[in-house]
Amino acid sequence: MFIAYCCVLIAACLPYLWTVVAKTSAPGYNNKDPRGWVAKQDNYRVRNAYGAHLNAFEAFPAFAAAVLMAQFAQVDAQHVAWLSMAFIAFRLLHGICYVTVRPGLRSMSWLGGFACVIALMLLAVLKLGG
Repeated sequence: MFIAYCCVLIAACLPYLWTVVAKTSAPGYNNKDPRGWVAKQDNYRVRNAYGAHLNAFEAFPAFAAAVLMAQFAQVDAQHVAWLSMAFIAFRLLHGICYVTVRPGLRSMSWLGGFACVIALMLLAVLKLGG
């Protein structure tokens, strides 16, 4: 479960990666009013990196819960590790696609990450139910 737990840690840090991208994508960042600063930007990278930041926060709770469910149910650690690493890869790709304005690929990478979460949860449910 070491790898899966490392992936949970990485997923917890991803929103802050996109925050750094947003704050460094345009001059004049104002830490007194960060949301107001983002709202005033006409730089698509700032807005999209901020969107990736928010979406990474939204994706984290379900992923963390799925990993914990899989551990509790004693799902094979190798399966949990592979699905966790795939989730991180999809979420990194999602953020990159968000910042670089690739909506089709962004949606596909979002779906891939969501599928990893559902797979982890289903493995836990099936392990406990069967």
